[in-house]
Parts: sequence; C-alpha cells; structure tokens
Amino acid sequence: MRVLIVDDDFISRRLMQRHLEKYAECDIAANGSEAVEAFQLAWKEGIPYDLICLDIMMPLLDGKEVLKTVRILEKEKGTIFPDGVKIIMTTGISDRESVIALGVLQCNAYLVKPISKERLLKEIESFGLLKQVS
Repeated sequence: MRVLIVDDDFISRRLMQRHLEKYAECDIAANGSEAVEAFQLAWKEGIPYDLICLDIMMPLLDGKEVLKTVRILEKEKGTIFPDGVKIIMTTGISDRESVIALGVLQCNAYLVKPISKERLLKEIESFGLLKQVS
C-alpha cells in the first residue's frame, strides 16, 4: 500500500508515519501544494497512492482544496468517487456538522486528532487496504 501523509504540523506527520510504517510505503507532504504535486507525480510514474491522510486546516492550500483538486484530476483520468484513492481527512474539530460544513463530502472518512493507531488501522481496513490488522 502506498500512502501520502499531508499535514503542516511535523509532529502530526511523524506520528501518522509511525502508525503506518509497518503497513505501507509512506510519503509525506508539509502542505497542500506539495500534496497535489506528489499525487500528480505518482500518477505520472504509474504508481498512484492507495490512501491519502489529509489534514483539513493548512496554510496556503488547505485540505478541502487538495481534496477537490484530487477528485478533479481523478475524474479527468476516468476515475469517479468513490473509486480512486481513499482519502481520510484529519482534523482537530470534533463537531461532525462543522466538519461536514468544511466541504469534505468527497472524502472516504475523517478522523479527529489525536488519531489513535487502532482507529486509523480500523478505518483503513474498512477500505479493504489492509488484509489483517494485528
């Protein structure tokens, strides 16, 4: 499994990477612009990401805009949501209505920080990306 971890906070990126390093090849991006660039490069190289863990609130290009851009790029390549890369939005906002109001309807899931390894792996397993979680 190939995963792109996108978060402007170093500690959050590193924690997510540690949660996933036994299960996936992880790339990281510190902002939305890097995320879009990494996503496009992976497609160009023929090794697209299976999963993107994407922070909602980031400076410059936020997670909502990255999500929108990824879905547009996928549609241009003939892939329509919910097919394509699985996207888990991550946020510090715990109120469901507030998260939905941010426009994250084309993500596959969202998790509230701090994110536990167990919850993250359970969500990924629900996508069929993990055969067995130990």
